[in-house]
Amino acid sequence: MDQPAPTGAPPPTVFCLHFLGGSAREWEPVARRLGGRLVVVPIDLPGFGAAADVPGFSVAAMADHVAARIRDAAPTRWLIAGHSMGAKVALALARRSEDGEAGLEGLAGLVLLAGSPPSPEPMDEERRRAMIAWIGAEPEVRRREAARYVANNVGAPLDPEREATAVADVLRADPAAWIAWLTDGSREDWCGRIGVLRTPALILSGSQDADLGPEAQGALMAPHCADVRAVTLDGAGHLLPLERPEAVADLIGEHAFAPPSPPGKAPVIDAAYRGLIESDRVNSRLRGALHDRAKPDDPGYRPRALDAVELAILRAVIDRVLPQPGDARIDIAARIDARLASGAGDGWRFAALPPDAQAYRAALRSLDAVASAALGHPFLALDGARQDGVLTAVEAGTLPGEGSRPLDAEQMTFWFEDLRGDVVRTYLAHPAALARLGFSGIGAGGDGVPTVGFGHVGLGQVGLGEREAWEPVAAGASQGEDAR
Repeated sequence: MDQPAPTGAPPPTVFCLHFLGGSAREWEPVARRLGGRLVVVPIDLPGFGAAADVPGFSVAAMADHVAARIRDAAPTRWLIAGHSMGAKVALALARRSEDGEAGLEGLAGLVLLAGSPPSPEPMDEERRRAMIAWIGAEPEVRRREAARYVANNVGAPLDPEREATAVADVLRADPAAWIAWLTDGSREDWCGRIGVLRTPALILSGSQDADLGPEAQGALMAPHCADVRAVTLDGAGHLLPLERPEAVADLIGEHAFAPPSPPGKAPVIDAAYRGLIESDRVNSRLRGALHDRAKPDDPGYRPRALDAVELAILRAVIDRVLPQPGDARIDIAARIDARLASGAGDGWRFAALPPDAQAYRAALRSLDAVASAALGHPFLALDGARQDGVLTAVEAGTLPGEGSRPLDAEQMTFWFEDLRGDVVRTYLAHPAALARLGFSGIGAGGDGVPTVGFGHVGLGQVGLGEREAWEPVAAGASQGEDAR
């Protein structure tokens, strides 16, 4: 159950944006359920509902329209809920708020319902053309097709009154706004601009939604949210506020008062190895580097070389290549992205591959293209066994789909070799990994220490199976195991 607002504090305001062809009226059942727990402000987007005569149909123009309403309301704490088309607009506003735009301070939550993602929206092209064709047809055809459009987007028939309202909203939409979304707005690519948002997000989807259901939300929407909870409404289709207003309202109310997520955890470095790092056997420059590498990774890391979806695919690949137990993990993918963005490297690359950052982007998109074409699902939607199958084909040079992806089979094999090297180097650069291995090479000599290296006094060298008193024992070794 959601919690009430703190005593004396005004309830948060939730601004609600509708689906293509919808209007502010679709939110009325949700608003009734929320009662006085939140202030609900549904907004008609340009070209729809009571704003059918308002121009400006791009994502940016619609976001400007909503931003003006938010500034007029001047809430101290607010959320934005975007349904389908409205979700893409909500994401643009969340980015502007997080970037510090005046008048958009106080954003506390993001609710994305069957959302159109930042990337071009997945849609069957034949259906897109048909929808463009009938919106400007004669009245009887428009009425028939509008009713079919609503019926095709629900998991079960709507209450007759809600269905009639939804059809009427489609019919009063400006055909120019409808066509603009299908031809342009839904195809706009905001992946790079949205990046990764820190605002706590709730993603809702219907199990019967063919295009923007749980799989699409997980592969295309969730990667843009650092703090996210995803909920699937079983049996529901695409029109969630009309189909399941009570469930939607309760989930929004719960999200509005949810406590903040705990910060990310850094891997623990055992006390003995921390002692070695701080000892005079480690020079100050190396000690500083190890301290930097030991800092917790930022859960809201915003990629600079990759986009958010590519970063999510890279994380999934790395989880198959080098699994890390527990929730205190090294974000190897983010560290690789930072290295790619810096232009730093090891000084060479396979001649068959483009520069590193380009190769990574092309390879990750190739993985996704093959998974979608050969297995019918994006790479992020595959289970571990099927992801392993794709990566095994990459390693063997037998990846299908030649000519339909950015990199060919040979290039993918070369990239996968580079990737594994990058993963291992990044992992072993972290002091927690060195402690797990019992690596003592960092203690070869500190600042001003006259004697460096290894060797018992009087013996001259360390023999096989012997250990200096200062050397760490591998934190990952079993009892009695020599992990040198």
